[in-house]
Amino acid sequence: MEIFSVNFPSLAGNLLSPLFALVFAPLLPGIINCVKAFFAGRKGPPLIQPYLEIIRLLQKCSVYSTSTSWIFRVAPVAVFAATLSATFFIPVTLWATPTAIPSDLVILLYLLAFARFFMIISALDTASAFEGMGASREAFFSLMAEPVAFICFINLMREAHTGSVAVALTSASLFTNSISVILSALPFFIVLLAENARIPFDDPNTHLELTMIHEVMILDNSGSGLALFEYAAAIKLWFFALIIGRILLPVSAAHPLLQTLLLLGIVAGIAAAVGVVESVMARLRLLKVPQLLFGAGVAALLGFFVSITGALTW
Repeated sequence: MEIFSVNFPSLAGNLLSPLFALVFAPLLPGIINCVKAFFAGRKGPPLIQPYLEIIRLLQKCSVYSTSTSWIFRVAPVAVFAATLSATFFIPVTLWATPTAIPSDLVILLYLLAFARFFMIISALDTASAFEGMGASREAFFSLMAEPVAFICFINLMREAHTGSVAVALTSASLFTNSISVILSALPFFIVLLAENARIPFDDPNTHLELTMIHEVMILDNSGSGLALFEYAAAIKLWFFALIIGRILLPVSAAHPLLQTLLLLGIVAGIAAAVGVVESVMARLRLLKVPQLLFGAGVAALLGFFVSITGALTW
């Protein structure tokens, strides 16, 4: 019966995370674009350009191909809803203790997989071989990125001695307790780049090229459907950046307002770091992508073994 008991202040604390994601998520692509413009020596788009793009697309009508079915129409809503729901388990503020849901890691990963599934079948529903190619690459990359994220989550929950991701990410001084937690930050950053189709895994600014992954899967979308896909992509970027921000948050006993401001600053810094990576690196060849994700998995496993060794030594 403990699973069904509701702590309303804690529940309200968890509900703030999707609200923050809705408000601040489109700001992260804007930060990335500004950093890339700075490195390129140009003015670039305004910081709020992603907000303007989403608003503009929501005001347009959607156009559907005759080869598509109801799957293509439902997919944007399903992807957006599942991605936003995943942010519920990553607390952004400590005004209230997060609700501990047993095995919420499974729910979290299934929500992300549900969103990816609908994006893939939406691309396949267009009957386009080009979009099918992007869908196959998306499935292949996620097959290698998901185990890395899973190991990193296990490291965090092990160090916090809990079975809940939400509780683990809000435990006292994750940043200073163990080197295994710090070792989880770098693999998570690589997973962020892979899951959000950023350089060096994919170039989000490419158009009609055989190297496209995320962009090619939504080529046939327009209007509100395209707006929901773009919004969901920004929320997914916010989701992974927030996890890394929670790992790196150095203050554990400060006032919740100070913690929240520091966390938002770290998330903005992570977005800036993505912009720096995209400015100084080129996209990897497809054959090199498994090697990079394998290296991230090795780093995550190293953190796991360090955690086990420390526990045995103690």
